[in-house]
Order: sequence, then C-alpha cells, then structure tokens
Amino acid sequence: MPKINDLNLNNWKEYEDILTDSLWIMGARDKSGAHTGEYHGNFIPQIPNQLMRRFTKKGDVVLDPFLGSGTTLIECRRLGRNGIGIELVPEIVRRAKSQIQKELQLNGKVFMDILVGDSTKEEAKDAVIEALKKHNRKDIQLVIMHPPYHDIIKFSKKPEDLSNAKTVEDFTKKFGMAVSNFTDLLEQKHYLAIVIGDKYANSEWVPLGFYLMQEAMQNLSLIHI
Repeated sequence: MPKINDLNLNNWKEYEDILTDSLWIMGARDKSGAHTGEYHGNFIPQIPNQLMRRFTKKGDVVLDPFLGSGTTLIECRRLGRNGIGIELVPEIVRRAKSQIQKELQLNGKVFMDILVGDSTKEEAKDAVIEALKKHNRKDIQLVIMHPPYHDIIKFSKKPEDLSNAKTVEDFTKKFGMAVSNFTDLLEQKHYLAIVIGDKYANSEWVPLGFYLMQEAMQNLSLIHI
C-alpha cells in the first residue's frame, strides 16, 4: 500500500511537533505568516497542520468545504499541499483570497482554488470536479470540514447558511448533505476530518460533535473508502 504521508513511521518519536496522544493539547494560536485571529469563528492553524502532516503527502489535494477565512489553505501553501476551498459568502471569499496569497509557498509550487458556493449543492461538487480537471487531478486526498457550530455565530443572513438552520436536526441533515456531496471524490483509503465543538442551549449540553460524527458515518457507509 502506498504511503499516505511523508513521515518516517519507523522513527516517529523524532517528530517533536507531531502530537501523538489521543488528546491534542495545543498552546497559543499560531499567528505567524498570513494567519490572523481576526475572523470570528476560524479554527487554530495547528489543527489543519497536524491533520495534513498525518494524512497527506506534499503535492496531495486537500478540500475544505467550509473555507471561512482560509486557514486550511494557508496551511496548504505552507506545507506544499494543493488546496480547494468552498465558501458561501462572497465577501468572506475575497478576504480569504487576500490572506491566502500573503502566505509564502515554502514547499514547492501548489495550486489554490477558492470557489463561491453552497457545499450542500451538486453545483459545488461540479465546481470541484472542474478544478481538479484543470490541474489534471481526479480525486482528493483529504477533506477537512470545520462547519459553523450551528447557530452560536451567525455568519450571514443566507437561509442556506448552516448557521441559520432552524433546528439541530436541520443543521445535522444539511451537514450530511455536504459530506455525501464530496465523499466519492475522496481517494480510496484516505480521510475525512470533522472539526467542531459542542454547544449549550436552554441550559442543556448539545453534543454537536457526536451528531455530526453519526451523520458522517451514515453517509460514508453508503460508499467504499
């Protein structure tokens, strides 16, 4: 079986910056290069960094269907991975493009395709397929999904925005549509990562992470990976 990453697994202890525990404890947010913490709701860059180094090689393609301010694609440029990002709100796309272009390509030339679209819709999948074809690629090696934490932060007034889902059930269903939209573009024996926190509502804990994991597993069971 071909290697899935560039790590020397025979001497994995040499990687002092790779977290090997089941619980990842990270320090302060990385604000180096093009990373900033200005966009409300973006996740810390160390998370996509760890995921990409484990589950991809240089030159692989990473898809982020909830791009936001571009954290994942900034890390792609830094690590020599190709990136495709989808974002629903055009104003946020313009900001993401500006930030991503500021990051130096330190590990070889890579492509960055940033698409405006709704990741739950077939049109978004078609746009990703066209982006892959443009670069003579046919599949993706890693999908990183960092959706809104339901309605904790409202990112737009668009009804299709997951942060405007009326119920947790509606939010979960829409997320599942995004999962099923791209899983058949994922190369066999490769990975999909979900990054989300839980929330509290009406004095009750709402386990969003558990709900989305269940939804993703149901969708993934429909295809062979």
